[in-house]
Amino acid sequence: MTYPPSGSAAPPGQAAPTMPTVPPQAGHGSAAPAQTVQSAPPRRPAWVEGRDRLRAAATTEPGKLRIIGAVLALLVIAFGAVTTWQMSERSDAANSVLNRSQPLSDDAAAIYRSLADANTAASSGFLAGGQEPADVRKRYKDDIERASEKLANAASNAGSGSSAADSVSKLNKLLPEYTGLIERARASNRQGLPLGGAYLRYANDKMQTQMLPAAEQLYTVEKQRLNADYEDAKPYPWFAIALGLLTLGALFWAQRRNYRRTNRVLNHGLVAATAASAIVLLWLVGGHSFARSGLGDSYDHGVKSLNVLNDARISSLKARSNENLTLVSRGAETVEVGAKKDIKDKFDVAYQAQMKQLGSADSGLLGEAVDVADNAAGKNPVEEAAKNVGVWKDRHKTARDSDDAGDYKGALAKVVGDKDDEPTGECFDNVDKALEVALTHERNEFEQAAKDGKGAMSGLPVGAAVLAVLAAAGAVLGVGRRLSEYR
Repeated sequence: MTYPPSGSAAPPGQAAPTMPTVPPQAGHGSAAPAQTVQSAPPRRPAWVEGRDRLRAAATTEPGKLRIIGAVLALLVIAFGAVTTWQMSERSDAANSVLNRSQPLSDDAAAIYRSLADANTAASSGFLAGGQEPADVRKRYKDDIERASEKLANAASNAGSGSSAADSVSKLNKLLPEYTGLIERARASNRQGLPLGGAYLRYANDKMQTQMLPAAEQLYTVEKQRLNADYEDAKPYPWFAIALGLLTLGALFWAQRRNYRRTNRVLNHGLVAATAASAIVLLWLVGGHSFARSGLGDSYDHGVKSLNVLNDARISSLKARSNENLTLVSRGAETVEVGAKKDIKDKFDVAYQAQMKQLGSADSGLLGEAVDVADNAAGKNPVEEAAKNVGVWKDRHKTARDSDDAGDYKGALAKVVGDKDDEPTGECFDNVDKALEVALTHERNEFEQAAKDGKGAMSGLPVGAAVLAVLAAAGAVLGVGRRLSEYR
């Protein structure tokens, strides 16, 4: 083949031949021609690429279905978790009302009542003279033992550093001191020494100014704890209810979307999830409503009555103790009363104040107890106590008239004498027994209503968790069924 000479043009109609390019050899002293190399575009961060892929996937129907399924499962699980959490708290509070705070409040009232009754029995035994009646002595010992037992129980349940623990510690310290004074008073009384009365008044002063206020403080703290448990148990779980409504709304929306795109009326998985969520929501609202009603009844017709009856019984005990001490002191301690500053016996003034607080069937603590009682079984014993209070007041006036006239033995017989003497002690015993009957009835009413309230919440926390898991599984399976149509 003949090549045209260098620099000659190619024949007309033919393209100029291309000379092969020979790379320059190294060492010939010639420079290499410049070559242009295009570099690859810089790679984007992985998270940006992932975001773009997710964004692209989300625009497709399968991607949208996956997002819907994840959101539905998350909502259902969240609904179940919140329901379990809130109802567990309320169920624990209801259990505390029934098995802890109310029994502890009752124990605190029993401590106060036992101490007051022991003080009353001690003064009654003193008035009986050297030969203290066996039943009065037994009553005193039983009261002290009961108070010690209840204090031990209160100490095991009172948190360290709390006001309840301080009250219990104070009472545990003062109780041996009080019993020691009573034993000195009893020993002196058996020997006919007037020093016995001083010891008894000193013991009574310790009881009235130190021990009973500490017991009252303990009772107040336990009542506050009981009220706090009621406040934790009764509020509606609004957060769980709102989340349940949101979950049901999302499930209905998903089914409506599915129907509009596929013309299929039902998706079994979504229907199952909706049914399970609806059951949890209805159970939540209905169960808590019944529980709230039961707890409300236990408070209105149980706790309120118990508080009033305990106060009434304590007032009667204090009145009886002061009545006895009026005869023990025989005018040794007096106070000024009224604008004219009349001189009155200190203990008789205290007796009158306690009886006024106790009241009658239409007034005072007894009248309040009649009002809060919800049936005849609760009202009848209170009305019986009120009748005996009226008789007690009449007999006390007779005793005071005898004492003021200088007939100390006649007054003593009207207070601690035999049944034939129609003593005030008989009235006091009848009042105490009637109030105990009313307390027993109201305690049973409380326990029944509180058990009904607690029972309405039983199983709800666990049931809500199980149904929420089943509902989430149904939502995922229902959406998965639609996704399988795109494979």
